[in-house]
Parts: sequence; structure tokens; C-alpha cells
Amino acid sequence: MEIETKKAWNLDTDQEYEIVLPARHVMEEALRQFDYPSDGLHKKQVAEILAERFSLSDEQRNAKYKNGNRVFNVQLGLVFARLVKFGEMRFGKGSRWGKQLKEGSSDTGVPSPGSANNDLTIPIPEESIEENYQQITKELAVELLQKIKDNTPAFFEELVINLLVKMGYGGSREDAQAVGRSGDGGIDGVIKADPLGLNVVYIQAKRWEGNVGAPPVRDFVGALDGEGVQDGIFITTSDFNPAAKNFAERSSKRVILINGSQLARYMIDHNVGVSTVETYEIKRVDSDYFAENTENS
Repeated sequence: MEIETKKAWNLDTDQEYEIVLPARHVMEEALRQFDYPSDGLHKKQVAEILAERFSLSDEQRNAKYKNGNRVFNVQLGLVFARLVKFGEMRFGKGSRWGKQLKEGSSDTGVPSPGSANNDLTIPIPEESIEENYQQITKELAVELLQKIKDNTPAFFEELVINLLVKMGYGGSREDAQAVGRSGDGGIDGVIKADPLGLNVVYIQAKRWEGNVGAPPVRDFVGALDGEGVQDGIFITTSDFNPAAKNFAERSSKRVILINGSQLARYMIDHNVGVSTVETYEIKRVDSDYFAENTENS
């Protein structure tokens, strides 16, 4: 059985921890195959039966989000809601779940979608929304890195310059430049460290498949020394091995290493190569507002 790692909250120690649960597509298939009575089953009954079928431990069954909702039950509810969306299942009155009735069926008990008694609302905790957001962001990061790898080295160098300007490095985009020289330790760009240009930062931007080792970082530090500058940023689409990180930390130069996941995160945070599709605001009751009005009443 395929599994996924989920975040949970220990209410006793007030700390976050991880548990493993069946993957969503596993839950989805189990819900499809489940034998529902004509009047449906309460969602808690479905959760208990499937927990037995998946042989979940007490910890897996009872792990909760910070707000007290059980992680397994919420994940199961989200999967069921997806099946409802695609017309395979339906929510009924009194939090009862059932299979979608065929058109023209005379069955009663679980109302059909659109009826006055149909209860389509399931509480979705903020933690679950955050979890889905993180998953979307993770998939977007993977796609961004692949797009970078599909383009030319020159494109990557220009992208890095654009990103650093968006991140607030001094000067305008016109002040920054992609160098693209060869045989110089890999200096691919120069950008001001402050608006007045009192200091400059040299950049190396390399698309790598494997992890970057110490030799390329050592060459870059040598190039900084040859140019008489103190600061450098080494950016790669992959990652740095421990030797590379150790060399950068011990170097007399100030060298910042940015790996692929950090690069994608910065691009998303600063809207480089991405655009906003939807924006949602999550709101809760302002207890202070009502407390003040109660005092004044």
C-alpha cells in the first residue's frame, strides 16, 4: 500500500510531528469499492471501517491537527469530496455518505445533489488547506526547475539577474549585467549590493544534474579573489554536497550557495517566471471585536 507523510500536532507537548497514512489515491479507490447501504453511512462509520481495512494503528487513527480534528478523518473527507465533485459519490443529510444514485432512481435516504436537504459542507481545517498549498507549491517548483533546464545557459543567467534585482539588490535592472565569460571560474553576472554601488556581488549560475562539489566552488572563490571582490552568489538548479558547503563556510570570501529548491522558492516568492491564478483569504471570527461590543452594550 502506498503511503504519504502528513503533519500532525501533539496536543500534550504542543509540538508538530509526522505520521504516515494511506496515499490519497488508495483512499479514493477504497471509497469507490465500499459497499454503502441505500441510506448511506455516517462519515465516522466509514472512517472507522476503512481504518480497520487499512490496519491503521491507534496513533494513525487518532493523530490530530492543532484544532483537534483527526488527520485521517479530514484526509478521507477531502478525498470523498473529490469523488463528489466528479459525480461518483454524494454527501447526504446528517453527514451520511453514499454512492451517487443513477438518474431516475427511486431510492431515498441520501438526497441527490441540488436537493434542499443536501448537505455538501465539510469542515476543512486550515492545516489541510496549508498542506494542499504546500503540495501545489512543491509541484510548481519542480516545473520551474524543469523549465530552466529546458532553456539555454544564457537564459538562466538573465533569469538569475532578474531574480536578484526583484529580491532588492541595489541598482536597477540596467545596472546589473550578465557576463557569460568562460575560463574565469564561472563568473556569470555582476550586480550591485546596494543602491549606491559601494560594493558589488559576483554571480555564478550553473545548471547541474548532479550535486555540485567543492572544486567548482573553489574555482569561483578564486575568481572572486582575482577580481578583488569579497562577495559572491553561487546558484545551481541541483544541490551542493557537504564538501562544497563546508568549503563555502570556511572561505575567506562571503559566498552564498543557493540550490535548486531555494531558487524555485525565491522565484515563487518574488513572482519571477510565475503568475497568480487565484487568491483566497481565510478568515475567522474576531473575538476582540465582539468582546468590545459586549462591554459597550
